[in-house]
Amino acid sequence: MRPAVYIPNFNGAERIGRALGSLREQSRPVDVVVVDNGSSDGSLELLREEFPEVTVIALERNLGFGPALNRAIAEQKADPLILLNDDAAAGPRFVEALLDAAAEGVQAVAGVLLQERAPELIDSAGVVAETTLMGFDYLHGEPLAAAAKAADPLGPTGGAALYDRAAFEAVGGFDERIFLYYEDLDLALRMAAAGGRCRLAPAATALHAYSASLGAASAGKYARTGWSRGYMLRRYGVMRKPRTALRALACEGVLCAGQLLRDRTASGLGGRLRGWRDGAGLPERGLDGAPLLDLSPREALALRRRRRG
Repeated sequence: MRPAVYIPNFNGAERIGRALGSLREQSRPVDVVVVDNGSSDGSLELLREEFPEVTVIALERNLGFGPALNRAIAEQKADPLILLNDDAAAGPRFVEALLDAAAEGVQAVAGVLLQERAPELIDSAGVVAETTLMGFDYLHGEPLAAAAKAADPLGPTGGAALYDRAAFEAVGGFDERIFLYYEDLDLALRMAAAGGRCRLAPAATALHAYSASLGAASAGKYARTGWSRGYMLRRYGVMRKPRTALRALACEGVLCAGQLLRDRTASGLGGRLRGWRDGAGLPERGLDGAPLLDLSPREALALRRRRRG
């Protein structure tokens, strides 16, 4: 099978054209599939009129990031699977660099998203997590040159990724319960538990408009990230170990208090409680094989503040 780039889209008519235009300029031509989550802003018309070469899968409603990609990947067969956000513009060697890094024994490859306002700085070079499964964008804020000497991350960010199809399917793809946020970390943990390996591809760069869909500090984003955080805490049994549970409660309390005081919203707290509830009764997932960071709560919160900054 040929490789393909999959792009999820929801009301992205103002931004997806840039992403698709960048894929036309790739050093390694590739098939492109856009899965549209029930957009109402003219996205489908734009795709038909300006990008006739793109395969479009139009869903009737917004299923979320991971579930939409699962459907597109099942319907449009390709191998390997390359993911790109609709708010990212790929560099000309993005596809080529990902494919070059996908050597034997590698199940996933992490591309490098660059900050749109400061293209010399990294936005995300994959995902990493500490022992309570608080996730972080790898190398965020570092100069691009740092990626050349960096170790490999736990897994790729969902906005710039390559996955081996067989490895992706073996762990069940993205968790259908996670609507948005943390779905890439969850997938990375499951792939690591299955013996999967991720490699960083420093030359696979894309310019990223951070949180263009929901806004970086919006109540909507806090609700979604909160749900995913609560769900992950329960699904992976993080709270079963007293020391880890205390660390998780301390960090989550600080984060929720900050959102309440700074942004005047308790959406993050409500989201966490709903995610915890929705994770009840599901089989617990293991963390065997996952290289987690050993950070103190102070260090973890410092990394979180750096992301917001």
